[in-house]
Amino acid sequence: LLSTIFIIIFITFYQYQKTEKALNALKNLSSPRALVIRDGQEIRIAGREVVPDDIVILNEGDRIPADGILVDTLNLTVDESILTGESVPVLKSVQKDTTNALGLVYSGTLVIQGKGYVKILSTGIHTEFGKIGRSLLSIEQQETRMQKEMKSLIRNLFFLGAIISVVVVVAFYFVRGNFIHSLLNGLAAAMAILPEEFPVVLTVFLALGAWRLSKKNVLTRNPSAIETLGSATVLCSDKTGTITQNKMEVGIVYNGSETFSKNTFFDNQNQISKILNFAHLASQENSIDPMEKAFKTTNQSLNKNLDTSLQLLKEYPLSKSLLAMTRVLKDNANNKIILATKGAPEIIFKLCKLNNQDTEKYLSIVESFAEKGYRVIAVANSTLESAVLPDLQIDFEFKFQGLIGLEDPIRPEVPKAIKECNDAGVKVIMITGDFPTTAKSIAKQIGMKVDGKLMTGSELNKLNDDELRIRISNINIFARVVPEQKLRIVRALQANNEIVAMTGDGVNDAPALKAANIGIAMGNKGTDVAREASSLVLLDDNFASIVSAIRLGRKIFDNLQKSMSYIIAIHIPIIGLTLLPAFFSSFPILLMPLHIVLLELIIDPICSVAFEHEQEEKNIMNREPRNPQEKFFGGNKIFASVLQGLLLLGMTMTIYFLSIHEGHTNEEVRAIAFSSLVIGNIFLILTNLSKSRNFIKVITERNWAVWIILSIAIIMLLLTISIPFLQQIFSFEFPGYRHFVSSLIGASSVLLFLETLKYLKNRKTFKLINMPAANNG
Repeated sequence: LLSTIFIIIFITFYQYQKTEKALNALKNLSSPRALVIRDGQEIRIAGREVVPDDIVILNEGDRIPADGILVDTLNLTVDESILTGESVPVLKSVQKDTTNALGLVYSGTLVIQGKGYVKILSTGIHTEFGKIGRSLLSIEQQETRMQKEMKSLIRNLFFLGAIISVVVVVAFYFVRGNFIHSLLNGLAAAMAILPEEFPVVLTVFLALGAWRLSKKNVLTRNPSAIETLGSATVLCSDKTGTITQNKMEVGIVYNGSETFSKNTFFDNQNQISKILNFAHLASQENSIDPMEKAFKTTNQSLNKNLDTSLQLLKEYPLSKSLLAMTRVLKDNANNKIILATKGAPEIIFKLCKLNNQDTEKYLSIVESFAEKGYRVIAVANSTLESAVLPDLQIDFEFKFQGLIGLEDPIRPEVPKAIKECNDAGVKVIMITGDFPTTAKSIAKQIGMKVDGKLMTGSELNKLNDDELRIRISNINIFARVVPEQKLRIVRALQANNEIVAMTGDGVNDAPALKAANIGIAMGNKGTDVAREASSLVLLDDNFASIVSAIRLGRKIFDNLQKSMSYIIAIHIPIIGLTLLPAFFSSFPILLMPLHIVLLELIIDPICSVAFEHEQEEKNIMNREPRNPQEKFFGGNKIFASVLQGLLLLGMTMTIYFLSIHEGHTNEEVRAIAFSSLVIGNIFLILTNLSKSRNFIKVITERNWAVWIILSIAIIMLLLTISIPFLQQIFSFEFPGYRHFVSSLIGASSVLLFLETLKYLKNRKTFKLINMPAANNG
């Protein structure tokens, strides 16, 4: 038992260290560095060393180290999605009003384009990141129902065992008069009644469960989440970076007369190559802007012979007053000047001086693209004979080329994962900061039902907690939501007795991640705050890994429940065989402490290793989640376990009395009855390993742990009843092998009865599951 404890401690400690090591590596990778001006010199320091009043220089690709106000900018565009949930970058500019968000930058956000100088206002916990981090301290995670039940059960069994053990010592002493034997029998009673396997099994299952999840790229920060996974009823998912890839991709192109979707690009290269080429030419080289990277990638895939010899003469950057960007390029080979521009459609229409009819026509195309969730960019071009360039873009004569719709593509595995969640009875709710039309479009793509099931953040604000709790049961999409509202959503779901799993990667998700029953953070794109607040971390940011985790959580819970039921069942005959001789002096003592230790050498590894290693039940992802109000040790389960134990006790007692009746010595009776108990225990294990498969299929499965442990158990039994030295230790005498036939027959009868009950129960369950379908047919 002591060795087992040390093994469990080692497994738990190793898994904890492995998890923390991986998280520290992620933290180091995401730790920003900052370029600051100190004493008139530019120096690069760690982001954590930035202090208020520092002047920080921001360049493309920099992670902003602290909150500050801009003092100078040049076409500065910042991705604030991890803070706000908005996937569209924000154009920043110097503002006189310090409360204007356009003039402020925030810690942890990413510079997409341009350059800026920022004066630091706040760092650490005083930043917007830090405020969210501080809010996590007020959120307490509650114990799971099983943890509470386990504590209560172990406490009650401890008091019960202590009382019964004292009664046994006293009763044995008065019946037999041997105080030493009384203490030994009392100790045996305590060992029989106290199922010390419960905490052992729980620890092993959760530790090995964390190890198995790590093999699926899921780190476990809170082991209790593994047990909760199996009963998750709602999965709340942030859209940006979780359902989508948090990057831009050209999804649709309109060339002025026809519309082409991305799956037809290669078949229509001639019709769309020109507009994509000008969109690329209007973008900066080696840009980290997701939109400009998308233009470059698509253009290169369609136009293999791109001209890279063009010389940049001038760039007209995007500005708040004119949301368009123009690049002037010289084609030395043909001795001409090319202009390429891109920007907001309504601005490009004005630059091209389109008439009202064409403007309305193209605006209707823009609206149709927007309704499908696309971010729409218009493209135009021009040529010049003279090298003299005007100061403003409006002075050029542009020709409209067309419209490009960009999308934040969904992860390819998401639709399948959504379907599996639906089949498993897990409701999926998408929470996003995007517009309702964008949210609906994404929801349709991933297979979610959207008709009348959307709520905006402004609508949510109008509801009190009770109203939200009632309304939320019919909602599966939340759009234009801010961080505080995400937390309210989780709380409202929990008020409806839902077991909530919440995925996310940004700081804005952290409070909801911690408040949820299961917080699931993204490992690659997730922030430190989100990972620290979560129970699970997805190392590959793969949405499908969540479904794998839920499947594994259900398997672990099933096997844990089977293991605990077996523990209760096997302790019934041990208790009965220990107590009976204590009250009847004419009966030979059957179980002594050493016999119980030998049984524990079988029981402990079986219930902790073999049951944990058992494969999942059939249709594990085609059944409803476990009722959160259902007890882990409900009355029906306890009754079934006690019934199994009483059957095994009755069989063993029958063999026990039959052996006495045949005139065997006390030692022979003990050997025969003990063998019956061990063989019956083996059969009990085989019938309990699976709820849906019979014991023959269980035997043929590749559960090596079962084969190894049961083989050792049979060998140990044969050695103890046949080797004289071991016979003496265990107070056995060998009665002859033919006397064990009754043990095999008795154990087989118990096995046959339990397998029949299992078959009848599964048949009834199958009929109940298929009855609605039959009625509908």
